[in-house]
Amino acid sequence: MKVIEHIDKATSPLFSFEIVPPPRGKNISAVTDIVKKLLPFNPSWVDVTAHSAGAYYNEKSDGSVERKIYKKRPGTVGICGVIQNRFKIDTVTHLLTQGFTKEETEDALIELNYLGIHNVLALRGDALNYNKKYDLSRKRNFYAKDLVEQISDVNKGVYLDDISNSFPLDFCVGVAGYPEKHFEAPNLATDIHYLKQKVDAGADYIVTQMFFDNSKYFEFVDKCREAGITVPIVPGIKVIKRMNQFSNVPRHFYVDFPDEFVAEAHENPDHIIEIGINWARKQTEELLNANVPSVHFYVMNDCDNVSKVLKGLY
Repeated sequence: MKVIEHIDKATSPLFSFEIVPPPRGKNISAVTDIVKKLLPFNPSWVDVTAHSAGAYYNEKSDGSVERKIYKKRPGTVGICGVIQNRFKIDTVTHLLTQGFTKEETEDALIELNYLGIHNVLALRGDALNYNKKYDLSRKRNFYAKDLVEQISDVNKGVYLDDISNSFPLDFCVGVAGYPEKHFEAPNLATDIHYLKQKVDAGADYIVTQMFFDNSKYFEFVDKCREAGITVPIVPGIKVIKRMNQFSNVPRHFYVDFPDEFVAEAHENPDHIIEIGINWARKQTEELLNANVPSVHFYVMNDCDNVSKVLKGLY
């Protein structure tokens, strides 16, 4: 089932979760063990993140420097296939523009269709840490809007090249939204302008970056509606469990923490796990009372504290 169908047919609160592929060399059980812990909470869907290749430089014995390209966390498509077919939970595959050609994206969409996966999240992704050499005969998507347009094309049966006996595909497309604006945008109004372009290109729903002040989400939704964006906007929640996250999270995700949350944590640092769980639970309760489409938890690779948040709601 598509994400948008889950939302349209919902008669009770929906919860979705986002996990990351395990590092290279890890077994698939690193993922399936997390999913098993989430089963009691009836996941409507599970997102699996994607990562572009990176580069590292190795100095050889002769003094020369060798560049090696690696993928730290491979297997997004395969992991989605395992989760969906083993646990019968719909999955959302993250697709990136950075580091991938249009041809590679089209191949991924065809493979996802074979696996029965019909939900994708279209993202630009983080900038590469090296200059990838592209075959000039290959095409590229530069922005998430371009990626949404390509997915919308294959949904109409329009492929990059003529393919005999080809058929339209059927993907539900999500995109990212930023209640505190994307760090590259000069202001929130400009960011919402570009978000509307992604929706107009064919996006079916929006999932937000993590936030810790619900008022930021509600204001963001109001501004999106004023701009003519009508698709569901799913709030994203992250559970804080370490004191250093109060400095790391703003640095990496460009979000603010409410003064009350920070003060409570600094007054009782030994109880940060409990404080983080309680804060996320209060956020979730308020969001559910406001009838949000779903609550999306950024689990990544640790679901224990998310489980404690949800157990307090059941």
